[in-house]
Amino acid sequence: MIVNKEFLPISKEDMKKRNIDQLDFIIITGDAYVDHPSFGTAIIARVLENEGFTVGIIAQPDWNNVDEFRRLGKPKLGFLVNSGNIDSMVNHVRHVA
Repeated sequence: MIVNKEFLPISKEDMKKRNIDQLDFIIITGDAYVDHPSFGTAIIARVLENEGFTVGIIAQPDWNNVDEFRRLGKPKLGFLVNSGNIDSMVNHVRHVA
């Protein structure tokens, strides 16, 4: 198993540092990007990376702004989308004191 200690790309600048012109997969997640095995996004991304694919992360995009989803360009193989660890409806709950 190849272990990459660098964070996965979250910007075009990160892609440039890794000499990546186009990612194979882009994962869009409702969570913050945390590179830890308790987060599904990190597990999926690292498994794909270990198989030789390039993977980038778009974390917590503003779904009202289409440019948020274009920030890493067009993937060669596909977008992978997950809601993250917290249900999206829970993120919208507001507590009034």
